[in-house]
Amino acid sequence: MENNQLNRRRFLKNSLLAAGGIFLAPLLESCNDNVVDNNEKAPDDLKSGGFESGVASFDPTATGVIIWTRYSVNVDAEITWEISKNNNFTEILRRGKANATLVNDFTIAVDIQNIPSHTKYYYRFYNVKTKESSVIGETLTLPSKTDAVDEVKMAVVSCSNFPAGLFNVYGAIAHSDAEVVVHLGDYIYEYAPGQYGTNPYTNQLGRTHKPAKEILTLNDYRERYRQYRGDKNLQLLHQKKPFICVWDDHEFANDAYKSGAENHQPDEGDFQARKMAAFQAYSEYIPLKTGKDLRIYRSFNFGNIVSLYMMDTRVIARDKQMEYSDYLDNAGNFNQVQFKTDFLSTQRKLIGSEQMAWLGSQMNADTAKWKVLGQQILMTKMMVPAELLMLLNQILAEIKQHGSAQPATMLALQNTISQLVIIKMKYKAQDPSLTPQEIARITTTLPYNLDAWDGYFMEREQLYSILAGKKVVVLAGDTHNAWLGKLTDMQGNSIGTELACSSVSSPGLEGYLGITSDPTQAIQLAGAFKELIDDLEYANLYKRGYLHVKFTSGNSVAEWRFVDNVFSETYNTVTEKTYTIS
Repeated sequence: MENNQLNRRRFLKNSLLAAGGIFLAPLLESCNDNVVDNNEKAPDDLKSGGFESGVASFDPTATGVIIWTRYSVNVDAEITWEISKNNNFTEILRRGKANATLVNDFTIAVDIQNIPSHTKYYYRFYNVKTKESSVIGETLTLPSKTDAVDEVKMAVVSCSNFPAGLFNVYGAIAHSDAEVVVHLGDYIYEYAPGQYGTNPYTNQLGRTHKPAKEILTLNDYRERYRQYRGDKNLQLLHQKKPFICVWDDHEFANDAYKSGAENHQPDEGDFQARKMAAFQAYSEYIPLKTGKDLRIYRSFNFGNIVSLYMMDTRVIARDKQMEYSDYLDNAGNFNQVQFKTDFLSTQRKLIGSEQMAWLGSQMNADTAKWKVLGQQILMTKMMVPAELLMLLNQILAEIKQHGSAQPATMLALQNTISQLVIIKMKYKAQDPSLTPQEIARITTTLPYNLDAWDGYFMEREQLYSILAGKKVVVLAGDTHNAWLGKLTDMQGNSIGTELACSSVSSPGLEGYLGITSDPTQAIQLAGAFKELIDDLEYANLYKRGYLHVKFTSGNSVAEWRFVDNVFSETYNTVTEKTYTIS
């Protein structure tokens, strides 16, 4: 590697970035040079220090992996990196140098290429001049098509809100047998201290958001990433396992879409500038092989067992979400005709035609048994009886206005759930005693969440036409709750299975409904959802955890694993639900 030439190129690139103020994802340092100068050795007296954000690795393939660190001394420095087949670095495969500079917030990302597949590696970073060294990271390359591989084990995770609790879920994954972490977004949250996720434990655990405001600028987003990357459980997980990531909305702002967000107000400046600042910071702290622009969709092959397609359902093509409040008049009447017209519009886009075409061509070319979509939001049709949905929305409004739901409304919720479940059971049994009014109560349904795929009905049908006839597993995050759903198209044909993980720390439906002290109502509601929503097989609405999925050529086995608390460093992990797909 010609370091002088690289340094000149890097200087020119950084100068252009600094002078023009252009937001560009930092170009990865690329290294595919097999030659290691054995005369150049690491100092014998390296000491721990200078790399307080730890190390991480991203986007493993059969031929390479990205390794990452940040030089926390916050001065320009030349940093040496090494990758080895053993943890005492006597079998170094590659060694190189990279500059930590202010332009990229002193982060370093090296895309190491052309190394053997299906292999475990160790890596580290150090400063020769100061003798400061990072911890030793562990990573791997994926199996190639010719590697003999019996199984693929991945942990699926999303929604880590720093003030909401400790990242015990990340610690549990670090100690699991998962080979790769698939992170489906909401890696950070944009809120100010005291806003969403804050609870009585936030201050005593020292988990107040930094900077002490809602993040809007590049420096704001960078500081928030640094805070999250200081968490010891997240550091441990990054040190132990490679991540494959996509963003969701909170890496930008709540309920983001291509031209705005629910949590972006006119007095907060231009949304596109905020979006690109958020993207720049994301690219610095979560480097991806795409990395040049917002089109982060890409695929990963795990031998002949799994093809994983990581998608964007958030900021490239998404049209603004529909909102029920837009269809209510002053008297509270719901304009069902207009809602249905908009709901079934073929013009409404979520992933867009370019990403759809990419996915179709990838899927048709891939020969792996399992086609797995790593994407952010629920795809299962979650059609809920309209009166139940309106009650849930009323409770949310009361919590927003009064701090808690009114007792009468909570009682109405319990009674309504009981009545609807009884009617639905009779309906399934074709009970002739049911009245037309009772049948209407369970067949008059509305989508549970218009921010999910349910709000983009026709594009989902288009996607289903691509997925039809394949072994499809869809992974989802976003909701802070665990779900298992059957994917069916308009004709009722089975398309695949959706596995949705809970959150790392963000409150689930129990938090939204103000029932955190006693899970009884959350358990009751989960049971009701399972009974009332035709395509839903399982739900957990109050526990924090992750999804462990093991794929083989014969089947895939999903386990929903939960920690028993996020407020103490002592916790236990329990598998609540296991599901096998043949």
